Amino acid sequence: MSNVTYTSQDPFYFILTGIPGFEASHIWISIPFCFLYTFSIMGNTTILTVICKEPSLHQPMHLFLSMLALNDLGLTLTTLPTVMQLLWFNMCKISFEACFAQLFFLHGFSIMESSVLLAMSFDRYVAICRPLYYAAILTNKIIGRIGLAIICRSILAVLPSLFLLKRLPFCHSHHLSHSFCLHQDLIRLVCADIRVNSWYAFALVLLIVTMDPLLIVLSYTLILKNILGTTNWTERLRAFNNCLSHILAVLVLYVPMIGVSMTHRFAKHASPLVHAIMANIYLLAPPVMNPIIYSVKTKQIRQGILHLLFPQNMHSK
Repeated sequence: MSNVTYTSQDPFYFILTGIPGFEASHIWISIPFCFLYTFSIMGNTTILTVICKEPSLHQPMHLFLSMLALNDLGLTLTTLPTVMQLLWFNMCKISFEACFAQLFFLHGFSIMESSVLLAMSFDRYVAICRPLYYAAILTNKIIGRIGLAIICRSILAVLPSLFLLKRLPFCHSHHLSHSFCLHQDLIRLVCADIRVNSWYAFALVLLIVTMDPLLIVLSYTLILKNILGTTNWTERLRAFNNCLSHILAVLVLYVPMIGVSMTHRFAKHASPLVHAIMANIYLLAPPVMNPIIYSVKTKQIRQGILHLLFPQNMHSK
């Protein structure tokens, strides 16, 4: 089969795939997807509004939480258009440019999510192990620089993979395995030498997907050592409770991420339905679960949400 390369004179598109084997039920399947997307948008928007409106929440921990909510909102809005248009209207075509744009934002927000969680683990380390220096270390200026570094890191990590992929010819089928564009999905459609792409992807996995969790584990090892060094059980429980929401957010991101990577790497011949389910869990779990986790486990956020929803009742109290 001849190679198919993209040129401006030859419009090029990919074909997205919904839920394999359930194409006739896409309308019904769209109901839970619509609910999850709506909940994600409303939940993360609420978190951002509460932190913005409550001056008492303008602290490092909550500023990092607002970064996480903003990132989850971006991740949700990146996949929503293609997923819902496919489920609702069976519109499965996506142009070359739109696919690469979605790929950039999707992977960029995923890396940003990991980076924000790493920054939040540093925040928890300083708060518990160096409480006297907390305000001096995590000033608003430093937090702003950390946020800028996270954005630059994500952009610089994703852009080279896009340029490396764009120069390659696509052949065989244009059918993608998901209802959105993933790098690991597009790369299998290339009929050329992809060793450079593979080495760069491997380096990215080592520097981000592997390094970030290791640094988070290191920070919690130091935190645990500090907590166990405290003789007062009340202080131990308070310190652990302050970290619990972040630990859950870390698990919600990395468990599906590892699952998707393992599926693409070692279960290439598994049912397409398995790949579709794993990819959707990976992209929907953090934006949906994080607002729940922080609303339930963080008292200030919970009170802020109640104040936002029932301002008159809160004032009367």
